[in-house]
Amino acid sequence: MTDARHIEAQIYERLNKVIDPELGRSITDLGMIAAINAVGVTSQGDMPSYDVTVHVELTVEGCPLSQTITNQINGAIVSYPDAKLTPHIEVSSMSHDKLADLVAGLKAERKQNPFNKPGVKTRIFAIASGKGGVGKSSVSANLAATFAALGYDTAAIDADIYGFSLPKLFGVHTQPTNLNGMLMPVTAWGVKLISIGIFAGADRAILWRGPRLQRSLEQFLSDVWWGDPDVLLLDLAPGTGDMAISVAQALPNAELVVVTTPQPSASDVAVRSGLVALQVPMKVRGVVENMSWYEHKGERLEIFGAGGGRRVSDQLTETLGYDVSLLAQLPLDPDLREVGESGRPAVLNEDGALRSDALGRTFRELAEGLLRSE
Repeated sequence: MTDARHIEAQIYERLNKVIDPELGRSITDLGMIAAINAVGVTSQGDMPSYDVTVHVELTVEGCPLSQTITNQINGAIVSYPDAKLTPHIEVSSMSHDKLADLVAGLKAERKQNPFNKPGVKTRIFAIASGKGGVGKSSVSANLAATFAALGYDTAAIDADIYGFSLPKLFGVHTQPTNLNGMLMPVTAWGVKLISIGIFAGADRAILWRGPRLQRSLEQFLSDVWWGDPDVLLLDLAPGTGDMAISVAQALPNAELVVVTTPQPSASDVAVRSGLVALQVPMKVRGVVENMSWYEHKGERLEIFGAGGGRRVSDQLTETLGYDVSLLAQLPLDPDLREVGESGRPAVLNEDGALRSDALGRTFRELAEGLLRSE
């Protein structure tokens, strides 16, 4: 006959599969299950019945994802096949000493920038442009949302320190959870996100230069718990300044994606952002032409001219000595602005699924193309 101690052991094993959504680890490995108590009750029918109380210690009081964790624990208990179990979840927070030990252990595993270690499997794409106003941040946000909608564990760093846009484009209004000095990125539309705009507020100017600017990227990489994402995107500041060099130094395995618009005044400058690869160990993966045309009554109007993306692609291919392809051409679509400014990447439906129209297909093809090994 199934007894209470056996039930408790079995439930603990089942909770091994419950993953903390922020830390990406099992709640048992993280020490979040303080106790499990099973008490037999009067059985109904052939199956034995038990009340099961699980004492859960969250990493911080008022953890924003506590309900998600609780729901997963409930699911693991009620789906137990060999007895009728009624769950009772009691939630508290870890003691200061226990949390300090957990964070110290996590930091010891990582110690430094986790993305430049040998064997790292994260694909890193730095989204760059020669000048502002070409929709680089919109491309970054929608591409990150596309990766997440396709099922990839996706992270994004808003490395545009002066003109941070990603918090607004993702509708982020909360700050990261602070675990004794280690930050949990904010998750929105399936994307783990960090941005100086989350801390500074979108109405405050940032006047950082040189070493402090570089240090901001190092902190984003080293002081934030990213887990093991499949994809990391960086929305770079326009041009070829300090941040582009810092990214190349900190993430030599990053691949550069250059965003331009069709007119020569943008494409000529965009070439310079790709030529940074001549100075640093970073490969240019390809070019995205934004605002390529405007659809009006079935006719494509090339408001900003034509051919800019191809010009950038051809010039970088010739200068760098390897193929830098034109990856995608995106229309001038009011949805990209209107929906994006409402806090939802325009490539997603309201339920977070990838749109099935031409825009959704274009971003799907762009994302899948970038993940193909070169």
